[in-house]
Amino acid sequence: MAKGTMGRRTALVHGGTKRSQWGELSEAIFLTQGFAYDSAEQAEARFVKAGPDEFIYARYGNPTVAMFEERMALLEGAEDAFATASGMAAVSASLTALLKAGDRVVAAKQLFGSCLYILEEILPRFGVDVVFVDGTDLAAWEQALQPGATLVFFESMANPTLDLVDIEGVAKLAHAVGALVVVDNVFSTPVYSRAIEQGADLVVYSATKHIDGQGRTLGGVILGTRDLIRKRVEPYLKHTGAAMSPFTAWVMLKGLETIDLRVRAQTASAGAIAAALSGHAAVGAVRYPGLESHPQHALVKRQLGGAGGTMVAFDLKGGKEAAFRFCNALEIVLISNNLGDAKSIATHPATTTHQRLSPEQRAGLGISDGLIRLSVGIEDPEDLVADLLQALDSI
Repeated sequence: MAKGTMGRRTALVHGGTKRSQWGELSEAIFLTQGFAYDSAEQAEARFVKAGPDEFIYARYGNPTVAMFEERMALLEGAEDAFATASGMAAVSASLTALLKAGDRVVAAKQLFGSCLYILEEILPRFGVDVVFVDGTDLAAWEQALQPGATLVFFESMANPTLDLVDIEGVAKLAHAVGALVVVDNVFSTPVYSRAIEQGADLVVYSATKHIDGQGRTLGGVILGTRDLIRKRVEPYLKHTGAAMSPFTAWVMLKGLETIDLRVRAQTASAGAIAAALSGHAAVGAVRYPGLESHPQHALVKRQLGGAGGTMVAFDLKGGKEAAFRFCNALEIVLISNNLGDAKSIATHPATTTHQRLSPEQRAGLGISDGLIRLSVGIEDPEDLVADLLQALDSI
């Protein structure tokens, strides 16, 4: 069956698979760092130009990793992909591979703490000018882009406040001044994403999250046009070394087989949880893109087909003390800083993922001391709602 005629779930099970002469059913793990050549002439030819099924060194590419890259490209609707050792390796490479001293970046201020560190601390050291805007405000993007820019960067759905950036709107503004658009799409998930269709030049995922989906391995992936991936991203990564291991790629391939089923089940549960938390006496506000009360619900419909995603954020009225009492009372939901897992996870961003930021910075991003970020798993939704409500009652 041709690639273009596969349905999504079929592609997630079979896409990119290459079998050895043994005809293995599950994808093979080619756990090797190097490859042997039949002759010195063949080695020379491969270093000049390697074919699609020819490999040189695992830092440059590996058969198992290539299967993962091809399957991700099919899922995202991208021409090509390059897998990395972690999600932050993908973020940093997608930026540094495309930038040089004197370039200008416009970025949303609503970002994960490590992303902010790269933009605030690392890029300026090397002469890159970085300007931050309110990612939800198209007028702010337009104003900041007027002097021109090399690149724009944003999370399509912000961590942890679940604010959305209008991908299509920002992409039109950025492309009008010749800027590339790099989108961190983790919270939107590849299941609901149409970021490339909506104007993104590169899409970045932490594969650690929904793609693995079962808390096993670190990984990342950058997706985009073949020219950007092979002429800009690949040379940078193969020389700086943030390559995905073959074993990790195999785990990710197994995760992709079920990602559509998992994410849709998690989204249904997240919607039920958001509805159950709304109006609770201990909760100040519930933030869930699938609720009509979300200020960007119309954008959710246009950008994500109405899917609210797997994450719920809510503010507890009692601040940090109430947040800690709530977390400590949970019986099924776990306390961790990960997300996108089969297990439900509660996070207190102010003291964990965003603790590096000053109180003023957190306040500016909407991260209160009472904010809880909930990553919804695949447990029975009735059990999750009951657990959350009993924990709220303990405050």
